[in-house]
Parts: sequence; C-alpha cells; structure tokens
Amino acid sequence: MTSEFDPEGAKSPDAASSFFRRKYPWAMLVVVILFVVIPFLSWYGTWFGRPLSDSQISEYLDDSVKYRHVQQALDQIVDRMNRHDPAVKQWYAPMAGLDHHPAPQVRETAAWAMQYDPSSNDFHDSLRTMLDDPEPGVRHQAALSLVPFNDSSGRTEIVSMLKSYPVKAESQGKVTILLKEGDAFSAGAPVARIEPQGGHAVEEKAQEAGRVETISVSSGAVVNEGQDLAVLSPSVDQVWEALRALYFIGKPDDITAVQHYTLDLPGMPDRVRRQASETTIEIRKRAEGSTTAPVSGSK
Repeated sequence: MTSEFDPEGAKSPDAASSFFRRKYPWAMLVVVILFVVIPFLSWYGTWFGRPLSDSQISEYLDDSVKYRHVQQALDQIVDRMNRHDPAVKQWYAPMAGLDHHPAPQVRETAAWAMQYDPSSNDFHDSLRTMLDDPEPGVRHQAALSLVPFNDSSGRTEIVSMLKSYPVKAESQGKVTILLKEGDAFSAGAPVARIEPQGGHAVEEKAQEAGRVETISVSSGAVVNEGQDLAVLSPSVDQVWEALRALYFIGKPDDITAVQHYTLDLPGMPDRVRRQASETTIEIRKRAEGSTTAPVSGSK
C-alpha cells in the first residue's frame, strides 16, 4: 500500500499542485481572492459604467472624500440627460453648486456636464462663475460649455486655449530639465526641477496636457526666480475643441490665432488643420452677415 504523499511523484508540478489542492484548499481560495476577486471589485467600484441608483447618485454627488464618486455621478447624469430622463432635474441644484468644489477636477467635470442642458439658468450662472476659476482647465471647459447656451462670454478664454505658454522658475537655483523638445505630457507632469541652495527641490509642473515646444535653459544651469524655462504648446484635444467652438462664436480678431493651426505643426493631425481652415471660413462668413446652426455639446 502506497502512502498518501509519494515524494518521487511529488517532484512533478502536476503532482505537487494536486497535493496542494487536497491538503490546503483554503490556500487556493485565498490566492483566488487576492489575485482575482479583490482587483475585480476594486475596478468595478471605480468603473464609471457601473449603473448607479438614484439614491447612489445623490450620495456620490455629495461625497467630500472620494472625488471620483462625484465625477462618476456626473457622468451618469449626463447619460440620463442624453436619454431625456426627466428625473435628472432633481440633481441640477447640487450640480450647479459644484462650481465652488475644492477639487479642480470635479469643477472641470461639472462644467463639462452642464453643457448638456442649455435650458438651465442655474447651469448658465455657474458656468459664467467658473470663467473666473483659478485653474485654467476649469476656465477652458466652462468657456466651451457656454457655447451651447449661445453665450460667447468665454470667447477670449477659448482663444487662449490655442496659444503656447511659458513655464517659469518659481525660485532661484540649479535646474534639471525633465523633458525634451517635442515630448508630449499630461496635465500636472513635471517639466523641470529646481534645487535652491540650502532648500528643498521644487518641481515646475505643466498646468494642462500638451507638448514641449522649446526648452530655454540647459540642465545644470542656475536660474533666477521668474526666468523662462520652457514654452509649452496645447494638446491636440484642447486645440480641436477650441477650433470647434470658435467655428460658432469666433470673431475676425481671432483669425490669426486660428490660422496658425492651418500650418504643418509638430504633433497636429490633418483633422486639426482642416478644422482650422473651416473655422476661418465660417468666421469670415459670419462677419459678412451669414448665420450658423447652434453648436451641440461635446465631451
């Protein structure tokens, strides 16, 4: 009679695995929970496509800790707006109140969501308030979202979305450049690091996603406070949305900024060049007295 555990047989992976399952079934369960169930539940809990009940949407909109909950609720409210669900109006007041939320990403998402019902006076007022937001991303989205309201008060802000901007040193010190010309980056990406003498290193970060246009200094150089470090260009998506908005509200004074994108610029696809040309034509037609159809909301 052979013993239950045969040392020779256990040398094969199949035999060892079979023995492990017979002797320690709880261990296999722990492995499954750790590597399968928990990651799935974590993903499912933050997946914006997960349906929320009315009570969950109300709870998520008021969540002051998990900002992604607020964004998820806004995303699902927009989905209901697009399905013409009359129940969404119960959340209009708290949505409008998000114009003063402490998290800029929430304010920006709220500004995006409000464009989907241009009949709401509360939304209109909140969007106009957000044109003075300290964060450029919030201001930009508010300006874009005002276009469906037939409100061009954010036009100057939209034109600024087409322009490059400098990154300046916040303090004096030895600089390390973290990107190179032509690099694309996301919002908040560090562009340079400055090490003040006797102080802590400070990172100079990009305000919004974009591309490095030029680098003004070399790594290892000592820079002064306020000195230009780099010039950053706006992202493709930002330029695209600005050009589309100016198609409807642009004025002749904006043509120079728009026409810049008819050129063969690094990183800019053909669709941007075509949109820039169409926007220029439409602005000129409107200046001559032509009219256009109202703009539709876009994410």
